[in-house]
Amino acid sequence: MLRVLRASPDHDRVCEAASRYRPRRPERTSFYRLLQDHFEDYTRVHSERFAPRHGRLRGVVRRVVEQFLDCGRYESGFARLRCTGCKAEHLIAFSCQTRNLCPSCQAKRAALFGEHFVEVVRRPVPHRHVVLTIPKALRRLFERDRRLLALLSRSAWHAVRACLQHAVGTRSALPGSVASIQTFGSFGNWNPHMHLLVTDGLLERGGRFLPAPPLDDARIEDAFRTRLLLALRRAERLSLAFLETLLSWQHSGFSAYVGAAVEANEARTTERLARYLTRAPVALGKVHPQADGRIKLLTPQDPSSGRDHKHFDALDWIHAITTQIPDARQHMVRYY
Repeated sequence: MLRVLRASPDHDRVCEAASRYRPRRPERTSFYRLLQDHFEDYTRVHSERFAPRHGRLRGVVRRVVEQFLDCGRYESGFARLRCTGCKAEHLIAFSCQTRNLCPSCQAKRAALFGEHFVEVVRRPVPHRHVVLTIPKALRRLFERDRRLLALLSRSAWHAVRACLQHAVGTRSALPGSVASIQTFGSFGNWNPHMHLLVTDGLLERGGRFLPAPPLDDARIEDAFRTRLLLALRRAERLSLAFLETLLSWQHSGFSAYVGAAVEANEARTTERLARYLTRAPVALGKVHPQADGRIKLLTPQDPSSGRDHKHFDALDWIHAITTQIPDARQHMVRYY
């Protein structure tokens, strides 16, 4: 299938780009070859090896993996780009546009989101980056019922909103926020948590901004913990006994991080944070197949052991990375 895209004769950038374009050749990457070589084996053993603990293999996983294996390959379709000025042309393979699997498409999505947030969404006021995490005891609950991720996002938003309103001293104004649901940890694990970019204060209906004093991490953590646990109880996902146990823990397993304020004129820093909110689960440079068939994933250094990597069986790695694929039509970025 060919599509001809014509540029204006006086558009110099099109002429310059033609000589520098380099196809990315995804089939040459170890990430691509792992899925190409082992995905069918993974689907065959899933019901016995992974389903008892993690649940059934979701239909969206096969669809997204097949789309990824077609991504960036001329055999799956391409567009022909031709400059009507210099007559130079090149072919651009179609992309899969999947979420949380294809590193290239997710990187492009993050770049576009960062630009959109800064140029369209963001008010010219200071913002803060807030991260909220949950204990390991609750993580599998969100894997087996991914509809609960929406509840995770709402609980995070309500907690941050309440803390900002308390800090400013009014409930008649609201903060602005974009919230990103991330389900991956640094070690290839399932770790649902929240990233928020939130105004460092409240906005009144007329647009006046009310700055807030520095937020207290412990207060936000407690507000998030209480709201999420009660919401899970109302949704009949926690027994009363387990709820009371979680509330009684001295070290709750919840955490809150509140970053330094990013001023209104720091657009580049804000854009970088927005891109971080929607980054890919793993970078291509961190995945290294080993001679024995295992996968070596480069990780942050473990403070106790000093290790900076983790080894996976090939099928365990495929399970870890495909678990991060969101359900169809599930919004992972939400605006409040």
